[in-house]
Amino acid sequence: MSTPALRLLGTPADELRIAAVGTSEVIRVARGPSAQGPDTARAVHSKIDMHHHYCAPQWREWAVHHGLITQEQLPPWTRLDIGDAIRFMDGAGITTAVLKPMLPARYQSSAQLREAVNITLQSMIEVATSHPGRFSYYVPLFLDDQDASSWAVRRGLGQLGAVGVNVTANYGGVYLGDPSYDRLFHELNEFSAVVDTHPHNLPGCPPGASAVPGIPNFMCDFLLDTTRAAVNMISRRTLDRFPDISVVLPHAGGFLPYIATRLQALGRFCEPRVDPAAVRDHLSRFYYDTAGPMAPAATLLEHVPADHVLFGTDWPAAPADTVTELALPALDADPAFTPEQLQGIYHGNAMRLIPQLATA
Repeated sequence: MSTPALRLLGTPADELRIAAVGTSEVIRVARGPSAQGPDTARAVHSKIDMHHHYCAPQWREWAVHHGLITQEQLPPWTRLDIGDAIRFMDGAGITTAVLKPMLPARYQSSAQLREAVNITLQSMIEVATSHPGRFSYYVPLFLDDQDASSWAVRRGLGQLGAVGVNVTANYGGVYLGDPSYDRLFHELNEFSAVVDTHPHNLPGCPPGASAVPGIPNFMCDFLLDTTRAAVNMISRRTLDRFPDISVVLPHAGGFLPYIATRLQALGRFCEPRVDPAAVRDHLSRFYYDTAGPMAPAATLLEHVPADHVLFGTDWPAAPADTVTELALPALDADPAFTPEQLQGIYHGNAMRLIPQLATA
C-alpha cells in the first residue's frame, strides 16, 4: 500500500455508540435449564448466530502498543470477553456463534496488516478450541490490499479452519462486484467460500462523523451501503461469474428487498444494464441475516426463499436487551414465517450453508 488507509472490518467502532453501555447492562445471564451445564445447554439451545462481532483482546493490546489506536477510540462493548459472550449466548438460546472479526485501525503497511490479521486469527482459534462447539470464525479480508487478502484466504480458509471470509461493502468507495476484485473472487470461488459482508461508512463520510447530524450512520447509511454493494454485484453478475461462492448480506439485505421491483423496472438505466431476470435470480441466491432487528419479513419473502435467511444478533454491538427483548420476540411472532421456516432460520439454514458447523 503506497499510502496509509483507514481500514475497518466488521462494525466500525466509532459508529456504534448506541452499544456503549456497561457490561452489567449488556449481559443477560442465562436462567433455568440453559444455565445448568453444558450438556443441558446443548439440548436446549438450537440457534446459530451468524452475525456475532469479535474484537480480539490480543489485537487491541498489539494495536495500542504500536500506536494504531487508543482504548478510548473503541466503544466499551469491544472489551467484553468470551465469558460475557457465552452468558449472552446461553440467555438467548444460541449454541454456536460465528465470529465476525473487527480490526479498526490505520495500518501503515501490508506487512503490518498481515500481522493484525494473523493475531486476530490466532485469537479466534484459541476461543474456538477452548470452547468446543460454541464458536467458529470468519477470516477478515481487506480487498484494497489484494496480496494481503490472497494470503489471508490461503491461511484462514486453507490452513486454519475458518468457515468463510468477512468483507466490507466498500473499500475507499470501490464496492463489492467491482472488476478490480475479480482476482480475489476467483480464489474465493475455488474455495467455494462463504463471503460474509458488512456495511461501512458511505464514501466521503469522515470516520466518526455522522452524515446527518444527530443520526448515527448505522441507522440509515449502513443499510444503504449494503444495498449499493448488492446492486453492484447484481449489475456485474457476480454470482454468475463466481457461481461457487455464497454471499451473505447483513441486516436482511439493507434496502434491497424494498427496491427490488424498482431495480427490475429501472435497471436498464444502470451501467452495465441490469436485466430484470438477473435481479430476481441474484435476490434468490443471496443469503440474508436477521441482525437489526430486521423489519417484518413479508417483503423479504416476496423475493427471497426462507431457506436463505440466517439468524444473526449483531451482539455485542447490539445490546443484549435489543436482541432478547426486541429482535427475538419479533422474529418468533412474525406471521410471515412458519414454525418450520423459523427452525431453519435459527439453525438448519446455517448448517446447510456451512456444514463444518456440525463439527465446530
